Amino acid sequence: MKKIFTLLLITGLFNGLTACAQRPSPAAKASQTTTSGAKISIDYSSPGIKGRTIGKEIAPWGQVWRTGANEATVFEVSKNVTIAGKTLPKGKYSLYSIPGQKEWVIILNKTWNQSGTEYDMKADALRFTVKTLKAPAFSERMTFKIAKTGVVSLVWGEYLVNFLVK
Repeated sequence: MKKIFTLLLITGLFNGLTACAQRPSPAAKASQTTTSGAKISIDYSSPGIKGRTIGKEIAPWGQVWRTGANEATVFEVSKNVTIAGKTLPKGKYSLYSIPGQKEWVIILNKTWNQSGTEYDMKADALRFTVKTLKAPAFSERMTFKIAKTGVVSLVWGEYLVNFLVK
């Protein structure tokens, strides 16, 4: 009986620790109506660094990344906008990126309602490149912020990536 109890206790502790370690990243949302009248919303799951290195174990440099965790990050604009000199029609898009130490490629994909790991380049609506900057402060969790001016900021670890939505 003692052996069964000990086995059940060890199994329960293992399952509990495994569940905690695999807990999904928390849902988050950034939303702002800009001075140009466009409402920008970003629904995403906010991954934590958890002792890993950005560019290596998470968000590997030079590879398409879902720019978040869990389901694909959803980027929505309420009217036609311009980003990096290119027109983006109003609607919902999934947001992917190709992280890099010096620059990130931001990808807005027409297929927005999907798993974050289901990327199809043929459905890209817009791609543009932005410089990688140093964040003003370290951020354990990936966070999006949207300014009234239309500047969208992704802050994570020591990195800051900005782009302007007009």
